[in-house]
Order: sequence, then C-alpha cells, then structure tokens
Amino acid sequence: MVRMRCFVGNGGNNRILSAFGYAKTNSSGHQRAATTARRASVEEKYAKELLSLSKKVCGHSEMNTLKRSLDMLKLQTEQVSLSHLQLAQNMREEAKKLEDFKEKQKEARKKIEQQMDALHKQRSSQYKKTMDSKKTYDQKCRDKEEADQNVNRNTNTNNTKHMEKLYAKAQQAKQNAEEADKLYQQNVTTLGKIRDDWIKEHIKACEVFEKQSVERINFLRNTVWTHLNQLSQQCVTSDELYEEVRKSLEQCDIQEDIEHFVNLRQTGDKPPVPVVYENFYSGQKSPTGAPSFRMPPPVNRRGPLPVPAQNSNDDSHYSTVEDADYSVIQY
Repeated sequence: MVRMRCFVGNGGNNRILSAFGYAKTNSSGHQRAATTARRASVEEKYAKELLSLSKKVCGHSEMNTLKRSLDMLKLQTEQVSLSHLQLAQNMREEAKKLEDFKEKQKEARKKIEQQMDALHKQRSSQYKKTMDSKKTYDQKCRDKEEADQNVNRNTNTNNTKHMEKLYAKAQQAKQNAEEADKLYQQNVTTLGKIRDDWIKEHIKACEVFEKQSVERINFLRNTVWTHLNQLSQQCVTSDELYEEVRKSLEQCDIQEDIEHFVNLRQTGDKPPVPVVYENFYSGQKSPTGAPSFRMPPPVNRRGPLPVPAQNSNDDSHYSTVEDADYSVIQY
C-alpha cells in the first residue's frame, strides 16, 4: 500500500475523490456488465431464430440413409439452438455477478468518500480560520510595536497626561497582541490535529482505493476470461453436435438409397401398349399404329349444263337441277 502514500501531497485529496467519482460513474465493471447483458440478448435471439429454423421441413421427399442424415441435421440444429439459450442464461448470470460486485464496491466507497469529504471540509475551514487569525496576530503585533515606539519617542515629554495615554495604548496593544497570539496558536494546534486526522483518513482512503482497484481489475479479468471460456465451450459443443451429423452423412449410401427407391416405387419392366391409329371413316386399325396414307374418295361434281331451249327467254335451266337429290359433293 506504499504506492498510495504518493497522493498525500497537495491536490491528492482531489485526485483520490476524482478517481472514486470516475469509478462510480464510468466503471469498467458497469460497462462490462452492460456489454455481457447485450451479448446474452444477441445469443438468445440467435438461439430462437435457430430453433425456429430447425423446425422447418427439410428433405421430406428424401428417403433411407439421406433422410436419416437430414433428420439428424434437424435434431442437432435444435440442440445447438438450445445450447445457445443456455449460453445466454450463463452470460446473464455473469452480468448479475458484475452488477453485485459493482454495488458492493460502491457501498464501501461511499463511506470512505463521506469521511474524506467531511475531513477535507473541516481541514479547509480550519486552515482559513488559522490564516485569518495569523493576519490578525500580525496586525496586533505591528500595533504593539507602533505603540511601544510612540512611548519611546515621547519619553522626555513633560506632558504627564499624554504619556499616560500612550502607556495605556501600548498596554492595550500588548494585551491585544497576546490574545491574538494565543488564538493563533490555538488555531495552529487545532489545524495540526485536523491535519493528522486527515492524513490518517487520506492514507486509509488511498489504501481502500488501491484494494478496490486490485479487486476490480482481478474480478474483471477473471470475468472476461470466463466469458471467453463460455464462448469457446459453445464452439466445442456446436462442433460435437455437428460431428454427429457428419457421422450420419458418412453412413449415407448413394447406391443403397437408389435401390431403396427402386424397390419401393417400382412399377414393372413392361412399358404401356402403343396407341394405334383409328381411321374415323373406315374404322380400320393400322397394325403398326402409324397412320396409313389413303387417297380421299373421288368427288362427283355437277353434271353438264342442259341444252337451252330454242327461242325461249326462260333461263331457269341455268340455275336449277331436275334431280331433287343432287348435291355438289357426292361420295
């Protein structure tokens, strides 16, 4: 604790109190606790997303060894998500420990701060009072010297009444100087006692501050170490779970899966019969199934035009046919 005695000089009190104030408002422990809590939230969110992802249907159309591997992937992904949830819980516990440690140091620091602040104010007040009494003492001593000089200068005067006044004034100045001296000495003694108490309390506060600093640095160092161990362990756990998937994939047999599919879904080795051509007009079927080329039936067109009648103005023969069953197309 000898190092903290380096702060007993002028301004040391302000340095220590400032250090206490900084540790109270900007402590690394508080920041580390907040960071760990946020990391726990990140891990929890990731775990929930991963858990939701593991429940998605994957490879439902696969079968046999590949399906078993995909099912193993789904299972181990769920286990990884659960391990991340546990990691988030562990991180929150570490953050709680940091907060408890910070509060414990805060209570101990608060008592020392109050004692140091009270003694510092008392010392400052007594110092001002002592300096004021010193000024008064100096002034009274100067007044006494001046009164004595006046008496000495007027020793040969014949004015008895005037001399009596000078003697009385000198006597009063001497009494005032003695009273000022006594008060000044009392204030110096009191200031000395307060100073001794302040030095003792100041050294004690320095020792407490150093002890808290050692504890804080050690606790924070161990906390970060534990945090990293948790992260490393999570990586190991995840790798072990994924290793189970890799082992399952090693057992995946492509040829076996293909044979399994064939045995389960086979439909026979005979293809369906071919579709044959059926002529709509003849109803005949081609033995080979291919359409046969056939000439269309001849079409009988309209017969020759009738011979027009002699000297007749009637042209009805050009537009009518005597046969009622006549058609342009005949089959």
